[in-house]
Amino acid sequence: MKRFDGKVALVTGASSGIGEAVAQRLIADGAQVFTAQRRPLDGTMHISADLMDGAACQSVIPNVVHQAGRLDVLINNAGLMREGTVEESSVDDWQASLHLNLTVPFLLTKAAMPYLRETKGAIVNTGSIEGLGSNPRHPAYCAAKAGLHGLTRAVAVDHGPDGVRCNAVAPGWIDTPLNLDFIQSLDDPDAFQDKIGGIHPVGRTGSPDEVASLICWLASDEAAFVTGQVWTIDGGRTVKLSLP
Repeated sequence: MKRFDGKVALVTGASSGIGEAVAQRLIADGAQVFTAQRRPLDGTMHISADLMDGAACQSVIPNVVHQAGRLDVLINNAGLMREGTVEESSVDDWQASLHLNLTVPFLLTKAAMPYLRETKGAIVNTGSIEGLGSNPRHPAYCAAKAGLHGLTRAVAVDHGPDGVRCNAVAPGWIDTPLNLDFIQSLDDPDAFQDKIGGIHPVGRTGSPDEVASLICWLASDEAAFVTGQVWTIDGGRTVKLSLP
């Protein structure tokens, strides 16, 4: 028997990167997987939704339950990053980042809670090490991810008595298509890859599959006594002190 046999999962932002890796791992582990984004993912039940649209976002959970009859796992993975200092960022940039990175997980969690209460389900949010620290020119992203970490803890406290667990992961540099495309756009991609790998004690950057492995463990019954935690997965980057 596989660990997600008979369970229904929803993954947002699953068209590539971490979300795609999570969806594929859940499928391999026996889950019926729904994805919510604009582009479909092979092997999943696709719900076409522009999550930047609040009304469309709120229709996702009822759609899943209408089709599957239940919901056991919610993976809030969709995200957005726009660069710029507070002076350079527009209010629209700020609002867009807060909406997709924080408000959408709130809305989906709110809509999912009655069904997760019935199944004693689990929520895993994709946060970031930028919810713990900051890279330059990411004020909106950092604020939103820090808020998502806080939401994770609050949901765990309020709904633990209902049998619902809520955790988050805080990835560091992961080799997603977006990051790899950025590296390839540089004048010397190989030099940058060596440099970025060198800031990690493990000597390299991470893969979407490695993050997916942690997310799926947190969503499984193997983590039944784990809730309210933000799990850093960054190859040791945030614990490595700079040289004097």
